[in-house]
Amino acid sequence: MLNFIILQAAAGGASYSNLIMIGVMVVIFYFFFIRPQQKKQKAQKSFSESVAKGENIVTIGGIHGKVLSVDDTTVTLEIDKGAKMKIEKSSISMEATKRIAS
Repeated sequence: MLNFIILQAAAGGASYSNLIMIGVMVVIFYFFFIRPQQKKQKAQKSFSESVAKGENIVTIGGIHGKVLSVDDTTVTLEIDKGAKMKIEKSSISMEATKRIAS
């Protein structure tokens, strides 16, 4: 009977250590995966909102062009002499002169 009580007490203590371990894993997951992704998304959004006329940019699809005009949600690019394309601001990837290291 005494062994049964001791085993139950030991099992109850082990559940707290399991909860602490899961909590630590959640915190590590947040700091290594979620937080950096949020920072990257915020930087991407601020860049796409600050695009100005005359900049050379690259779209998400890999199209290089020069910004001709900027509207509220769209940007008009000059792809080649006389070739224009209207795209959404959200599809702008980066400035053409910058190279992002992965």
